Amino acid sequence: MIVTDRLTLRPAVDADRDAIAALNAHPRVGEWLGGVRDRAESDAFVDRVQAHQAEHGFGFWVVERRADASVVGMTGVWWTPPEVGLGHVVEIGWRFLPDAWGRGYATEAARAALTYGFETVKLPEIIAFTARSNLASQSVMRRISMSHDPQRDFDHPSLPDDHPLRPHVVYVARP
Repeated sequence: MIVTDRLTLRPAVDADRDAIAALNAHPRVGEWLGGVRDRAESDAFVDRVQAHQAEHGFGFWVVERRADASVVGMTGVWWTPPEVGLGHVVEIGWRFLPDAWGRGYATEAARAALTYGFETVKLPEIIAFTARSNLASQSVMRRISMSHDPQRDFDHPSLPDDHPLRPHVVYVARP
């Protein structure tokens, strides 16, 4: 568990499935995921998150707001899926409910996850990637001292050639 001034980052448990499903099914969140996730897709995502945590001791965590213990999003560091084609590298990512946007939660949580990845896991590098058009996420990447690495930009293989989110940018951080 990681505690920041306003947030708690912790592994996902089965009791979080409803909150994570609501996050993954929110239309505004889905805009950046290439579409909303139905309950079965969300549960499969939670299964992957839990399996990664069990195998590696770190992963994509639930983010709770400390003031009221409500789940406002997810963030963390985990190995990139092989189908993305970026090699054996750890990525940092985040997704938050829209009512949590613009409050600095993503930056606060991501900064804590990045620190954990470097200081606890001792990773030599952490990347982040998002759609080229997702300027808000790129802003978070810059705020946590990540730098754009244009040589690693790619077209996301799970999106059709004509999908507006297919072009992705890659940012990198090193300790």
